[in-house]
Amino acid sequence: MKLLGGSWQVGILLRRYQRFLADVQLQGGEIVTAHCPNTGAMTNCWQPGDQVYLSESNDPRRRTRFTLEVVCHRGHRIGIHSRRANDLVADALKRGRLSGFEGYSDIIREHQFLDSRVDFRLAYPQDKAMLMEVKSVTYLKPKGLGLFPDAPSARALKHLSTLMAAKAQGLQAALVFCVQHSGINRVAPALDIDPAYGARLAEAQAQGVMIKAFKVSFRLPYAAISKPLPVCLGGLS
Repeated sequence: MKLLGGSWQVGILLRRYQRFLADVQLQGGEIVTAHCPNTGAMTNCWQPGDQVYLSESNDPRRRTRFTLEVVCHRGHRIGIHSRRANDLVADALKRGRLSGFEGYSDIIREHQFLDSRVDFRLAYPQDKAMLMEVKSVTYLKPKGLGLFPDAPSARALKHLSTLMAAKAQGLQAALVFCVQHSGINRVAPALDIDPAYGARLAEAQAQGVMIKAFKVSFRLPYAAISKPLPVCLGGLS
């Protein structure tokens, strides 16, 4: 899928501030303020001086014209736009390239279930429907280990509980880690950051929730899910 929209730009990251803003110097020298669409800590994902890629929008309602999409940090490309993970998964589903999720007959995004809005509902002609949650992974530790979450997350805990509730009601359920970091080759829960999440993730798997991870490859302005990655539920250091 095309990751960078509009007249996308390449620049140098000067600073990130107020959580959702970043100042970037474009190749022509102009300094612009871009929206930084990531609610997490972005640990090990950036530093001033990194090369970055920006999408452009002509929507007059926007406060900023540009959106920070990809950071080139320590030799790796990192997709820091968390919501792009859902788009990448949707793209892979539609092209039949998300291993383990083939054969569905219908797909609904942002499906309401109980008191939650689940990322995807997949209908299968010969099986029960599946509810799927997607999480973007960008926190790299040594030896290619990617951890989730990068900060304690009550929302992520709730999503796991929702998937377990779906299983209890007889539905299929899955959690997909979308790895938007070129240096990550395996995924584990960040037990030192959010031990409650690691415990609930193991509980979810024990109750039949499918846990999968997939790596994103970048050929900017395009990106796509390329292959599955192992998930180590016990956590690693």
